[in-house]
Amino acid sequence: MKKRLIALIVIILIIGLGCGLYFTLRKKANPNELILYGNIEIRQVDLSFQVSGQILKMLKEEGDSVSSGELIAVLDDKDYKSNFEKSSAEVKRTQALKDDAASKYERNIPLCYDNIISKEECDTLTYNKDKTAADYEASVASEKFARNQLAYTKIYAPEPGIVTVRVQEPGAIVNKGQLVYTMSKNKPVWIRAYVNEKDLGNIKYGMGVNVYTDTTNPNTGKKREYKGYVGYISPVAEFTPKTVQSTDLRTDLVYRIRVYIDDIDEYLRQGMPVTIKINIGNNADS
Repeated sequence: MKKRLIALIVIILIIGLGCGLYFTLRKKANPNELILYGNIEIRQVDLSFQVSGQILKMLKEEGDSVSSGELIAVLDDKDYKSNFEKSSAEVKRTQALKDDAASKYERNIPLCYDNIISKEECDTLTYNKDKTAADYEASVASEKFARNQLAYTKIYAPEPGIVTVRVQEPGAIVNKGQLVYTMSKNKPVWIRAYVNEKDLGNIKYGMGVNVYTDTTNPNTGKKREYKGYVGYISPVAEFTPKTVQSTDLRTDLVYRIRVYIDDIDEYLRQGMPVTIKINIGNNADS
């Protein structure tokens, strides 16, 4: 009998401690904190030559950083350079013909007004002036095209970023528009996340958020933390993506949001899972 009484007392104590712990933890939870989960997204750019040819140089490896306007790949440009030189020579030739025809026209047009020379000769003067002027304009356009083709034998980084994929190697023959590099831009960096309908009314554009990665900072011993803000809220509901939630939640309708990160660093990676915490209490009336 005593053993049963002792066992009953122990059970009651355990239940009491459990309930106390539950209500203590529940009290500590912040009811004004909205927690979301998402993945880092970084804009990527596929780079290619605008003309075809044989690759002469590939100046960057995967993982290399590039600055805006930095040269990263070069085609063999011998033929394109020859075409440009030929076009430049044609410009000089047509300009000489144009100037000569214009000079003859200016010298002889008064004779046409006085009917000293025949109408046929006057028409020829006008025709030669107009034709040589048109030939000159066409040669200038051809030279511009050849200059552009020559410039297209080089690829420059459009913005600061990191080379993520190197597809080709020197010596390869590539066509116009064929993929050579893929690079990730340094900015902007955002998080794709989803919020359900009951929490949708508690968030707004510009609302500040705290972002946490799963990585522990060895200097602080805490999760890496970043500051950001809500930059996009989809006006259209959609089913939760299969890669985001469990099977039971896939049928729930949610709204996609985009959180932009302010303090970007080199530790943020494409596809990295993160936790977003939004204090909807502090932001509700701001």
